[in-house]
Amino acid sequence: MNLPPKPSQPPAGMGMPPRPPVNAGMNAGMNAGAQQAPAAAARAPGPAAATERRTMVVGKGISLQGTVTDAERLVVEGTIESQMMQAAELFISPSGVFKGEVEVDDAEIAGTFDGTLTARGNLVIRGTGKVLGVARCRKLQVEEGGQLSGRMEMLSDSAPQHSYAPSPLAIPAAEV
Repeated sequence: MNLPPKPSQPPAGMGMPPRPPVNAGMNAGMNAGAQQAPAAAARAPGPAAATERRTMVVGKGISLQGTVTDAERLVVEGTIESQMMQAAELFISPSGVFKGEVEVDDAEIAGTFDGTLTARGNLVIRGTGKVLGVARCRKLQVEEGGQLSGRMEMLSDSAPQHSYAPSPLAIPAAEV
């Protein structure tokens, strides 16, 4: 992992140092440089997608107030106050504090969340995590020591509002 990439290979993207040695080993049997370029291009979408995720990190000792709309992954090590925030993933480190409202696919809380949290998928509260207020999720995991204080709502896999509303209307129409 500590070896630099060979000069004949394109430079590796930051954050993915293990990838060049794997490609170098796979391409060792190939003699033509033209064959190496398509192999590298074929592998590019996987690592590129992982490294191109729009990640916002609020570092330890940093405070942020406002709305973030385009972050796919939000990492909170400092403090965030937000009225409404949307992201795919939320991670609050043990030193992190989030106050406000957030809607995410998955959340992992190792610090403090105070407000309304909606996780359309998984909500994990680590042993050092504390969730205060309203928490909604499909799947919940609380480690020993994790705290949940307030109201908890479990989201169902189906959308009850869409299936619920037409049923009452269909029954009276059939009777008439």
